[in-house]
Amino acid sequence: MVDATELNRLFWHSRRGMLELDVLLVPFVREVFPTLDEANQQRYRQLLTCEDQDMFGWFMQRDEPDDPELKVIVRMILDRVQPK
Repeated sequence: MVDATELNRLFWHSRRGMLELDVLLVPFVREVFPTLDEANQQRYRQLLTCEDQDMFGWFMQRDEPDDPELKVIVRMILDRVQPK
């Protein structure tokens, strides 16, 4: 279980100042993050340490993260917003 302080911190770290990232990350951290298991929560925290330009490329599907752990969370976020 994530406490309110941690969730608030993650919310503010998810606001990147790049609209394309904000529209993906902010709803994800609000709606999905609290329901994730510890491994996926840790992957999300790791994602937030990445550079915005790298994340932009991953979420626009121009590139993929080299780290397999990051690939998991990027795919999870993309699957949430892309129609099947």
